[in-house]
Amino acid sequence: MRLALFGASGGTGRQIAAQALAAGHAVTALARDPDRVRRPDGAPLSAADGAQRLRVVAGNVLDPGAVAEVVAGADAVAVVLGTTPGNPPGVVSAGTAVVLDAMRAAGVRRIVVVSSLGVADSRDQVPWWFRLLMGTVLRGRFLDKAVQERTVRESGLDWTILRPGGLTNGPPTGRADIGTQAEVRAGLVSRADVAAVALNALATPGAVRRVLAVT
Repeated sequence: MRLALFGASGGTGRQIAAQALAAGHAVTALARDPDRVRRPDGAPLSAADGAQRLRVVAGNVLDPGAVAEVVAGADAVAVVLGTTPGNPPGVVSAGTAVVLDAMRAAGVRRIVVVSSLGVADSRDQVPWWFRLLMGTVLRGRFLDKAVQERTVRESGLDWTILRPGGLTNGPPTGRADIGTQAEVRAGLVSRADVAAVALNALATPGAVRRVLAVT
């Protein structure tokens, strides 16, 4: 698989890149600072990690030209964007919209997007104290993710949205619970497990146009 990856310098993005390379896939990633696309432990990627199959394009997800360069020739796209210093408010939804436009222009249909439990209709699946944060200090971030999810759902593409619970930096366990029911409650899950679920979803026809809780 040729994977286009957005958000490759973040914790979950690094896991997706590392696991995709380990599985023999080719990865093209976009990063404002290419040196930050590393192994999950922070070390530079080496030939033993499959770095020869990694290409990093320097640029911003709000730049249609850079995004189009990353998407070109891809079989699938993974979006793991977050709010980071130096980017404007709404960058997650705006950047995702740029990615979707590039996919339609290039004829690429398959995409997996990592969102969060608590977004949109999953509000009641997170603890009460986290709902308080979502309504105050995290309000802008969750509104941005809600717009992102709506844009993805309306894209006409073959999407999967993942909503993980609380993220940790633990090793992969292979024991992530995946569900679509409103009764699924947020719990801790490692970024490594979320990455594995994301890559598996791209290869699973039954995951197309599904919103999956990962906890």
